[in-house]
Amino acid sequence: MDTIYALATAPGRAGVSVLRLSGPQAFDIAGLMVGNVPESRGLRKVRDAAGDVLDRGLILRFPENRSFTGEEVIEFHLHGSVAITKAVSQRLADLGARLAEAGEFTRRALDNGQLDLAQVEGLADLIDAETEAQRKQAMAVFSGVLGELAETWRKDLIRAAALVEATIDFVDEDVPVDVYPEVGTLLAQTKAKMAEQVNGVSAAERIRNGFEVAIIGRPNVGKSTLLNRLAGRAAAITSEIAGTTRDVIEVRMDLGGLPVTLLDTAGVRDTDDFVEALGVTLAIDRARSADLRVFLVEDITDLPFEPENHDIVVKAKVDDVGEGVSGLTGHGVDKLVQNITDRLARLSAGASVAIRDRHRQAMETAVRHITDAEEMIERGGPTDLIADDLRFSIRAVDMIVGRVDVEDLLDEIFRSFCIGK
Repeated sequence: MDTIYALATAPGRAGVSVLRLSGPQAFDIAGLMVGNVPESRGLRKVRDAAGDVLDRGLILRFPENRSFTGEEVIEFHLHGSVAITKAVSQRLADLGARLAEAGEFTRRALDNGQLDLAQVEGLADLIDAETEAQRKQAMAVFSGVLGELAETWRKDLIRAAALVEATIDFVDEDVPVDVYPEVGTLLAQTKAKMAEQVNGVSAAERIRNGFEVAIIGRPNVGKSTLLNRLAGRAAAITSEIAGTTRDVIEVRMDLGGLPVTLLDTAGVRDTDDFVEALGVTLAIDRARSADLRVFLVEDITDLPFEPENHDIVVKAKVDDVGEGVSGLTGHGVDKLVQNITDRLARLSAGASVAIRDRHRQAMETAVRHITDAEEMIERGGPTDLIADDLRFSIRAVDMIVGRVDVEDLLDEIFRSFCIGK
């Protein structure tokens, strides 16, 4: 196993730069650079091959099985100079360490049992988190909540499978007890808990990837002006000429801790202009696929298409008093933002700790096999087929945390990590 190193902080000038060294030779290499490696942490002079001081920094020592990777790890906390990090990196390479690949530290943590695959995905999301809701969701997965759930499901399914297989072992004898009441209870409670998580995956994915809110309405109703007011900048061109907006303009925002992309769409009307007509079609398609639509209207009865139950219909160009909104003066904008935030919060309620489509697929597979086993038990079907379905369900649960059938996923997952992670 190679000993690897990488810069764990952002490259460039900074107050502090951290170089991380992990692998079987980490302590030995560090010893050649700092002399006496501290038991846990301490200030040391870092020297080159000639004995000249490269820097004086804080050295942290993590023994095997007590580090992020599960290997011997040394961290060099150095002054944030490009020249220093370059010189120390070169010294590490000269002593036999290899520059880590993207995500290789985390990959080793997975291989050494420090993290399960769900936690790795949670860590990737935590690093990418831009809003409070994303941080909380990612932190829950990274802390192992999904892995703990999967372990509970796995134990209950293994218990159920063991009970069923016991009846196969006693095929020529009387089974000491009727195992199927306990099996039925275990399967029912496991399936119910999985189904609850499956139902919440869609909301969790929206928190992770962001909600889309489309501003929709007739031409010249003030959609672009409202978008600019919400964005706090001139994100869209505004004009008295109808049909100015022809493409969908997107603005990323944080509303109440939720990641939101606001969409300014073309004014919806019948037109002979081919390009504008394409914009209108695109506007309607994007609006229909959005999580929430804000219908901006001058006449409350003049809607471009029928809103859904959770959509918002608001009167436009109400500049000073009354119910409505004005992108020009800001009247009613705070109230509209709060309305959008409240509705998105309701849409995100019930989000599960299973946050990815592969989690959902694994749980749905497990639920399907549990259901097949339950139906076969009810029909008095062959015991060996019941046991097979339970084994398949256990395998599906194992896929959530990466025990089986995940090799083809790993390269894609770790590509999202930076070199020092």
